[in-house]
Amino acid sequence: MSLPTGIGMTSDRTRARMVDVLRRTGIRDERVLAAMMEIPRHLFVEPGIASRAYEDTPLPIGHGQTISSPSVVAMMTQLLLEKGPVAKVLEIGTGCGYQAAILAKLVKEVYTLERLAPLMDKARRNLRDLRFYNVRFKHADGHKGYPEGGPYDGILCAATASHVPAALKEQLAVGGRLVIPVGTDEQWLHVVDRTATGFTDERRDAVRFVPLLPGIA
Repeated sequence: MSLPTGIGMTSDRTRARMVDVLRRTGIRDERVLAAMMEIPRHLFVEPGIASRAYEDTPLPIGHGQTISSPSVVAMMTQLLLEKGPVAKVLEIGTGCGYQAAILAKLVKEVYTLERLAPLMDKARRNLRDLRFYNVRFKHADGHKGYPEGGPYDGILCAATASHVPAALKEQLAVGGRLVIPVGTDEQWLHVVDRTATGFTDERRDAVRFVPLLPGIA
């Protein structure tokens, strides 16, 4: 699949510099780095800020939401994949669709939920324009997950929760992994693994995400 390359601050060279920064921040999974190199992040942000698309910073995407910084996207994706092969992933918080596009390059099936209909529509257009056909969208409350698509080898949540939702844990396959930011004033990335006998929960890096809100809009 040939993807748009952009010019100037949206060029392949600029994207390569972003990948170099990701390596320096500790991203070692070459699959993740290759996906970050290929997916044109500037197509997922507003045209007025496209020149900032490859800075390592979150950017506004409207409706009070943001696209996560490249280092956070890469780190969460690397954590999700580090245990071994992953075929089916659930993403909570589609936003503009950038994280879903990265996942779609790396796994066979991606299910993604978004509570804000305008953002879901934007993400659907973005991924359609890039010819990703292995992503299924649902307009839904992320706390409840997407049980009809499960169980999942991995679940990635792009919004912070006050606690790890039980519904998401239950939708993990045995051997599956959930990566989710948890907290309010202080937020920490949690890695939850499902074993044959229960769950483990390990706190990793400090992060900053928009809150995981209930309901749909």
